[in-house]
Amino acid sequence: MNARAALVRIALVVFPLLLSVSVCSRLTVLVRLNDGQITEELLEADGEKDVVTVEFRQSDGTLITFLSDFKRHVKIFRALVLGEPEKGQSQYQALCFISHLDHGELIPSEAMARLRQKNPHVVRSADERRSVEQFTMNAALNMSRSWHLSTHIYNVCRDARDLVYTRQQDVKYWLEKGVEGSIFDVFPQSLNVTDLQSCSSTTDPWQPCACSYRLTLEWFPCQLKYCRGQGPNPYKCGIKSCSKGYRFDFYTPHKQLCLWDEDN
Repeated sequence: MNARAALVRIALVVFPLLLSVSVCSRLTVLVRLNDGQITEELLEADGEKDVVTVEFRQSDGTLITFLSDFKRHVKIFRALVLGEPEKGQSQYQALCFISHLDHGELIPSEAMARLRQKNPHVVRSADERRSVEQFTMNAALNMSRSWHLSTHIYNVCRDARDLVYTRQQDVKYWLEKGVEGSIFDVFPQSLNVTDLQSCSSTTDPWQPCACSYRLTLEWFPCQLKYCRGQGPNPYKCGIKSCSKGYRFDFYTPHKQLCLWDEDN
């Protein structure tokens, strides 16, 4: 009886561990950046929460995080940009951009959770380079109420404080879906990004201006591949990887918060 009881206890411990493997995964991939440098990219998938996270460090030290919340159809971009102390900046500056997650932008979380790689030392390059997408971020998010949209926003963007942006077209989409409107702050016409002087051409470091930030996801699983066997239906036999660039244009209260744009 003691041996049988011990086996039962072992089974109860092992089963949750095996179950967790099927819904969660953590994968590290070597990726070649656009400038030729190689970085480690971390991909995490949680099939139960229906979330996928891609994180890597750029050549300049900036930490990029991309989180897809499939349950709420929300995608989050975060950039932790290293500061320039000689220009009066802090250790780092956090930017967060929130947008609607379109269907088919990347593979589902349950498929991502099952990914494994046979050759972890191979440096990956994307199968397809997609065009750059431009976002005019003309609205802001109230972080204290962001959980109405996605519970992941606060955890990812809390360091960004007041620099959490979205778009009016996304706000409209979410309001139509019943999201609480008090979490959004649409900028007045006087702060329209398209009408403001760019930070790169502004001489006064404390003047409001239109800032631009660019990032590229160099490698992410964007589509499932299907093969045909002997049966009538195709089966999943791999993934297609993509690279995609993003440009975010947004209002900033003073140029001092957009010094990278000056360098560009």
